[in-house]
Amino acid sequence: MKEKIMLLVNAFCKTFDCKYFIIINLIIGVGLLHLAGPARADDQTELAKKLANPIANLISVPIQVNYDKDIGPQEEGSKWVTNIQPVIPFSMSENWNIITRTIMPLIDQKNIPTSGLGESGLGDIVASQFFSPKALTKSGWTWGVGPVWLLPTATDDALGSEKWGIGPTAVALKQQGPWTYGFLFNHIWSFAGDDDRTDVNSTFLQPFLAYVTKSQTTFSLNTESTYDWESEEWSVPIHLAVAHSSSRGSRPASCRSRLSWQPAIGWTRLIMVQKDGAEGFSLPSFFLNEGEAS
Repeated sequence: MKEKIMLLVNAFCKTFDCKYFIIINLIIGVGLLHLAGPARADDQTELAKKLANPIANLISVPIQVNYDKDIGPQEEGSKWVTNIQPVIPFSMSENWNIITRTIMPLIDQKNIPTSGLGESGLGDIVASQFFSPKALTKSGWTWGVGPVWLLPTATDDALGSEKWGIGPTAVALKQQGPWTYGFLFNHIWSFAGDDDRTDVNSTFLQPFLAYVTKSQTTFSLNTESTYDWESEEWSVPIHLAVAHSSSRGSRPASCRSRLSWQPAIGWTRLIMVQKDGAEGFSLPSFFLNEGEAS
């Protein structure tokens, strides 16, 4: 079964270039907002606040498209990565939820690691499970803790680490009026896999701040910082994002654009971003399904 899935993903990425997900994001995102039509302002505000909460009691399927170029010693490499990131809450009991957050990357890269080489397919999946109380703390905080897993699902050696990994993850946030602020953390250690590949030992830190306006537009600021303990290197991109939410009845939708900045590099043009010496941009969009954990 795994071999069949790998063949299907490879065929899909080679016949339908991952970069076309940008066009799909734009068409479907605009279409969802158009179909959503008018809704009560209170409902839209509540939706916007839930979207600002990474462990909200709401089923969502974010899709994020990233592009990097000028990769490698000859700066000839380029890479498209489409992250499909479903977030699904389940009710465990009267007082507790478990929220699953999964990142499934579809990768299309050219001239990596050297000129003339390139691969397309599925990368390694990162899956998190947060055990979160349904009630807020006395001071109004929402929190969740649990495991995070690195799964060696890459359909080609060049697209993944060939390592199994595990570690802790945690999130805490507070919502006060139009403001949402909090912190997400995880750390992954590899514990099995190909002995010839570099071990995985990385920390991910994401403080975030969001403000929802009366028109249901959300302005957010966060960093997605990663420290690689093997190479002793930091990656600290800073992201500014703008999102607008709308819904009709039980069909919510939200579209978001993001601008990124790297220390010592500065802002890039439009939504361009540079990281690890490579140029690129990201275009994240949210596609939401009806449903909550009961």
